[in-house]
Amino acid sequence: MRERQSLVTSLLDPARPAGPETSGPAWRRWAALVVLMLPVLLVSIDNTVLSFALPQISQALAPSGTQLLWIVDVYPLVLAGLLVPMGSLADRVGRRRLLLVGAVGFAVVSAVAAFAPTAGALVAARAGLGFFGAMLMPSTLSLLRNVFTDREERRLAIAIWAAGFATGSAVGPIVGGVLLEHFWWGAVFLLAVPVLALLLVLAPLFVPESRDPVPGRLDPLSIVLVMATMTPIVYGIKALAKGGATAPTVAVMAAGVAMGVLFVRRQLRRPDPMLDVRLFAVPAFTGSVLVNLLSVFSLVGFLFFVSQDLQLVIGLSPVDAGLVLLPGTVAMVVAGLAVVKVVRRVRPARVVAAGLGLSAVGYLVTAVVAGRGEVGWLALAFVVLALGVGSAETVSNDLVVSSVPAAKAGAASAISETAYEVGAVLGTAVLGGILTASYSASVVVPHGVPAADAATATETLGGAANVAAGLPAGQAQALLDSAHAAFGSGVVVTSAIGFVAVLIAAGVALATLRDVRS
Repeated sequence: MRERQSLVTSLLDPARPAGPETSGPAWRRWAALVVLMLPVLLVSIDNTVLSFALPQISQALAPSGTQLLWIVDVYPLVLAGLLVPMGSLADRVGRRRLLLVGAVGFAVVSAVAAFAPTAGALVAARAGLGFFGAMLMPSTLSLLRNVFTDREERRLAIAIWAAGFATGSAVGPIVGGVLLEHFWWGAVFLLAVPVLALLLVLAPLFVPESRDPVPGRLDPLSIVLVMATMTPIVYGIKALAKGGATAPTVAVMAAGVAMGVLFVRRQLRRPDPMLDVRLFAVPAFTGSVLVNLLSVFSLVGFLFFVSQDLQLVIGLSPVDAGLVLLPGTVAMVVAGLAVVKVVRRVRPARVVAAGLGLSAVGYLVTAVVAGRGEVGWLALAFVVLALGVGSAETVSNDLVVSSVPAAKAGAASAISETAYEVGAVLGTAVLGGILTASYSASVVVPHGVPAADAATATETLGGAANVAAGLPAGQAQALLDSAHAAFGSGVVVTSAIGFVAVLIAAGVALATLRDVRS
C-alpha cells in the first residue's frame, strides 16, 4: 500500500523529482539522447523497410506462402514475448550493458540475415533479430528516465524519442526504395550494421550506466510464462484477422490467456516480482499504456493501407510514396515537441484527448478520399492523424516512465514498448485482415481469366495488379477498375474502425488521466 501511495504521489506531483537531482553538464545529457536515438531509428525503420523487400525475397529464395508470412511475423512475435523479461533483466544487470549486448547481437544477426541462403534460414534470422531487438528498446526509454531526472527536460527528451519512432517508420519506405533500386534485398538488413557499430563506440562515452539498486533474483519461470502469454495471444490475433475464429486459433489464444493468469498470480505472490503488476492499479499508468497501444494501432493500420493506395492505386514508386508521407512525419515531430509546452498549462487528459480527436478527423478524411487517386488529400489526412498521434504519444510515454520509481524504469519501459509492438501487430493484423477480407469479397474478376490467376487477383490488390499486367488491355482495365473500387470500399470500413479506436483511446485518456495535473 505504501508503494502504491508513493506512485500516486509521484504521478500527481510532476514537479517532484523521481530520482536523484540532475547533475553533470547539460550537453552530456543531450548527447546521450542523440546516441540513444540510433537504435530507436533503426528499429522503427526496420518495421516498414522489410515490406518493400518482400517481392525480391520471394524471387530470390522462393519461399512458400507460410514461410513468407513467418518472415514477416516471427520478428514481432519474439519481440513482443521478450520485451518485459528483457526490461526486467536490464533493471538487474544494467541497462547500458544490456543495450550494448543487444546491439552486438542485432548487428551480427542482421549480417547473417542479409546473406541467408534459404527462406528457413531467413525466418530463423528474423527470430534472432526479435531476441536481440528486445534488449534494445526497453533500455533506451529506461535510460532516458534516469539520465533526465528533471521533469521538463525529460518530457522534451521523450518527445524527441517518440518522434524518432515516427520518423523511422515514415523514412523506412524511402530508405527501402533507395536501397532496393541500387542493391539486392539483403541491403535492408545490412543497414543495421554501421548504425549499431556507431552506437557501440558512442554509448560508453556518453550514456551512463543505471540499474535497480536492490535487484531481485532472476525468475526463469516468470520469463517462460510471459513468453507463453504474449506469443500465443499475438499469434492468435493475427490468425483471427486472417482466417476467422477457427477452433485452433481460439484454443491458442485461450492458452495464452491462461498463461497470463498464472503469470499475474506468480508476480503477486513473489516479494521481488519480475513485473510489478500492481503498477496497473495506478489509473494514469494503465491509461497511458492503453493510449499507446491504440494510438500505434491506428497509425500502423493507416500506413498499411495508405502505402498500398499510393503505390498500387495511384501508381507511385516506393520512394515517391514515402515522400508523400513526409509532411505527416514532420507534423508528428513538430506536434511531439510543441506539446511539451502545452502540457505545462493544460491537463494531460485534455491534451491527449484533443490530439486523438484530431487523429479521428484524419481517419474520416481517409474514408472519403481513399481509392480515388487523391494524393494531396491522403497526404493531408496523414498530417492530421500524425499531429494527434505525435502529441498523444509524447504525453502518454512521459506518464508511463514518470509514474514509477526510477529503479523500476526498465520494467515500466518494457510495458510501454510491449504496448507499442502489440499495437503495431494489431494495426496490421486487424485492420489489414479486415481490409483484405473486404477486398476479396468485393472484387470481380472478368470472364476468361484463368482460375489460378483469378484466385491470385482476389487475394490482394498487389495480386490483381500482377495478374492485370499479363492480360489483354480490356480485361486488364476491367480487373484494375474492380480491384481499385473493392480496395476503396475496404478502406472505408477499416477507416471507420480506426476512427472508433482513436475515439476509444480519447475516452480512456479522459477517464484515467483526469487526476494528473498539468
